Amino acid sequence: MARLGRKFFGVFPTASIGSYLATMAILATLPLLAFVVFLLLQLERSQFQALRTDAAQDAQIISRGVERKLADMETTLALIANSVELQQGDLPAFHTRVAESLKDSSLYVILARRDGVQILNTRMPWGAPLQPMANPGSVVSALRSGNVELSDVFLGATSQRWVVNLTMPLAERSVNGVDAVVLTQDAESFVDLASRASLPPGWTSALLDNEGRVVVSNGVDHQAAGTAMDPSRLELMYGADGSAVFYKNGQQHLMGYARLPDWRWHAVVWGPADSLNGSFVELWKSLLAGSVIFLAVIMLVVFVAAHHLRSAIRKIASMAVRIGKGEIVSPERTKIVEANQVAIALSNASFDRAEAEERIHFILQELVHRTKNILSLVQAMMRQLARGTDDVEEFQRAVSGRLTGLAQSIEALAKQQWAGIPLSSLVELQLTTVTGSFDRVSKRGPDLLVNANAVQNLGLVFHELATNSVKYGALSVLEGRLRIEWQILEAVVEGEEQKLRLTWTEHHGPPVTAPTRRGFGSTVIERHAASAFGGEVTVDFDPHGLRWSLVAPLSSFIASTID
Repeated sequence: MARLGRKFFGVFPTASIGSYLATMAILATLPLLAFVVFLLLQLERSQFQALRTDAAQDAQIISRGVERKLADMETTLALIANSVELQQGDLPAFHTRVAESLKDSSLYVILARRDGVQILNTRMPWGAPLQPMANPGSVVSALRSGNVELSDVFLGATSQRWVVNLTMPLAERSVNGVDAVVLTQDAESFVDLASRASLPPGWTSALLDNEGRVVVSNGVDHQAAGTAMDPSRLELMYGADGSAVFYKNGQQHLMGYARLPDWRWHAVVWGPADSLNGSFVELWKSLLAGSVIFLAVIMLVVFVAAHHLRSAIRKIASMAVRIGKGEIVSPERTKIVEANQVAIALSNASFDRAEAEERIHFILQELVHRTKNILSLVQAMMRQLARGTDDVEEFQRAVSGRLTGLAQSIEALAKQQWAGIPLSSLVELQLTTVTGSFDRVSKRGPDLLVNANAVQNLGLVFHELATNSVKYGALSVLEGRLRIEWQILEAVVEGEEQKLRLTWTEHHGPPVTAPTRRGFGSTVIERHAASAFGGEVTVDFDPHGLRWSLVAPLSSFIASTID
């Protein structure tokens, strides 16, 4: 074992302590740098996968936004198709009513026969001559399937713009020979929905129809409506949604895509991957520069440490030489605690050695004295015929010696710094959010600034009531009307707190029937509303129109009164 140890330590050359410290620092630093490089490579790979995931998610977000717009268009189309004027065959009145209803939107209505002949088009005045439809096949296809169908993008014959059609077949031909109701929309109206502010610089987003043609696009690689997408990219779009990698002009690009759930369109985003690579180039440069600075600092620390070690060792060596000459030495002070301990031990040893030498000198003198006495005694014994002899004794001694890890109501409140918003604004905000317009809604009541708690809870209640009205109530038909009123009730008994009465009344809607079971919506508009405001809720399922009312303490609502 001792031989193996000597052989192992014999591999190390004779060198200064500074050289050994520098070597140790480098050997300790290199594995750390190698580990950091490994982590950066792993981070680069994970970031690339994250960018692919983000691209797919961006496409999904765009597709969901377009899906909601198409769903709203389909709802509008259903309302128009069931209008009384169309069912009675009063097309002039139908044209006037629909054109007036849609005047603030980019939507237009076409009544068409199965052969593509336009009977009515709200883009044109009533009675104006109309050209045949540019895509009569969409009418034929919708009549064949019996479902609402979304067309591909095409150049409209009347508007001479790129448009898309949503076609609803009529179950029975109307008295005027109308086979289908078509809701037409300019392609450019989708431009805001097809854009994503969160896309990296240099990226592009687009909507593609079923034939792979661009409906609308945004970004650096903008393509005009009707332009066919590169077939090689279309071949990469497997499944409903996902991401893919392709190369353009020798540069790596990423693409995210998602199919609209109920339609045959796709949302697509794409762009160069070097936006990620560029950040990692900067990371590698920073790592290299940091490594050089780190090693330089370590070498400086090693140089200073080696200097102090050499100085301490030299002082201790000087003390040892003086002790060897028999001198009594004082301990040398250094910057190293252990070296100071050795210096103190050497100083103590020099005192111990001096004491030992004095003791030995005393013993030798005693020995001489005794020897003289013995010799004197022998001499005396010789003189007297015989005498004896004596012995001497000796001394020995020895010494020994770790361093290292958060929606609409809230947004409105946030804009007002949570100081509350007017009750009338809250009503309009929630109704517009659900219905898309405020045309058939009337409101009346004093100007009250409601607090944050009331905004959030009333927002929830209004949203449920509006959703129910759009699905089953007055807002589900064109003739339906809604009236929302609120008033402050004077205290009946002196000292009693004032109360607020809030009513929701629907008129001219379908006949109302009481629900057979209580769902989430019923819980919200009744129990939750009563509990949140400490008041009483009344729901009247009058066949002529739903009536909901809430009476609660005014303090549960109000932040302050607007003068």
